[in-house]
Amino acid sequence: MPSEITAATDMLLQTKDLCVDFASCRTVRAVDGVSLEIHQGEIVGLVGETGSGKTVFSLSLLRLIRRPGKIRQGSLIWRGRNLLELGEEDMRRLRGSEIAMIFQEPQASLNPVRTVGAQISAVIQLHQKCDQGAARREALRWLEAVRITDPERVYTSYPHQCSGGMCQRILIAMALACRPKLLIADEPTTSLDVTIQAQIMDLLLEIRERYGTAILLVSHDLAVIARMCDRIAVMYRGQIVEEAEAKDLYLHPQHPYTRLLLQSVPVPDPSYRPERSGTGADSVGMPILGGQGCRFRDRCPEAIPKCGEQDPVLMIVGERGHQAACIRRQEEGSCETRRNRNGEPELVPPPSPPMNGGARASAQLTEKDLHS
Repeated sequence: MPSEITAATDMLLQTKDLCVDFASCRTVRAVDGVSLEIHQGEIVGLVGETGSGKTVFSLSLLRLIRRPGKIRQGSLIWRGRNLLELGEEDMRRLRGSEIAMIFQEPQASLNPVRTVGAQISAVIQLHQKCDQGAARREALRWLEAVRITDPERVYTSYPHQCSGGMCQRILIAMALACRPKLLIADEPTTSLDVTIQAQIMDLLLEIRERYGTAILLVSHDLAVIARMCDRIAVMYRGQIVEEAEAKDLYLHPQHPYTRLLLQSVPVPDPSYRPERSGTGADSVGMPILGGQGCRFRDRCPEAIPKCGEQDPVLMIVGERGHQAACIRRQEEGSCETRRNRNGEPELVPPPSPPMNGGARASAQLTEKDLHS
C-alpha cells in the first residue's frame, strides 16, 4: 500500500515542456510538451499503450536519447539544476549515483560475457571510488538485500545462468548500489510470470519504505499501476492527457482515453461484461510535427468539431489537482487552464478545501474499484 506523501515533500525532478524529436525523411515528435513533477519518496506511474512515448520520456530524463533523436526544447530540473545544461562528464557522474534506471528485458540488459558480480562491482567502483574488495562486499550486500538466496553463487554466475526473475533482481541491485534518490523502472515486470511480478513489485515497495527512494514506474499494466502508485500520469502519442492521484484517476477518470484504457482491463468474472465505447480505430499512430488538434479525436467517442481545431492543454478538472487535456471537459468545467504547452500564462484554479493534514490520498484500490 503506497504511503501518504505530504504536500511539503521535497521536489526531486521537474520537467517543463519537454519535447523529443526523431528526424529522418520527416520529423516525429515522440515526446511533446511533457511537464511532470516527482517528489522525494513518491511513486509516480506513467501509463499508456505501446508507442505512446513512455520509454523515450524515461530515457530523456537521463539524456540517453541518441541520434536521430534529440531533446528539442524544455527543461529537466533535478534538485534545482537543469540537466540539459550539464556537460556529458557531469551527466555520467549523475547517472547511477543520483538517478538510476531499470531497463526492459533484464537478460538483454546485462553483459553476457561478464559475471554478475563484475558488473555490479564496476558500477560501485565507478561512483564510490573504492577498491575491488570493498566493491565485492557491497555488491554481495545488495544481492542479499534484493532477496537473492545464494548471493555468493550468483555473484560468480553469468546472466544466462540466471532466471528472468533473478536477472531483474540483479538489475535492481545494480541500480540501488549507489543509493540513488530516483529509480526509473521501465516495464520492470515484462515477460515475467505473475508470481515473480508480484515479488518484484513487493521489492520496489520495500525499497521505497526502507530507503525513501522515489520511483517513476513505467507500465501498461493498469493493475500494477493501481497497486503501486501515489500519482499517475496517462500518456498518449507523446503527451500527458491526464494526471491525478491514483484513486481519483481510477474512480473518476476524466479523459476519454483513460476511460477506454480502464475498460480494456480483463475482468476475471465471465458474467461481468462492462459497457465499452469508442471508435473502430485502434492504432496509436505517429505524432508528426506540425499537426493540430487533439491527437485522440479519431478514436474518441466524445469528439466534436472543435477537437480538430485546437490543441487541448492540461487543466484542473477535479479536486486535489486532477488534470486532463480534454476540450469537452474544459467546456463543461469552471476551472481555468493550469499548464499550457504553448507558453501562455498559467491561471490558478478556484481553491479547494485542504485534505486531512495536507496529505495525499492513499492509492490502495480493490478489484471492484478497477471496474466500477
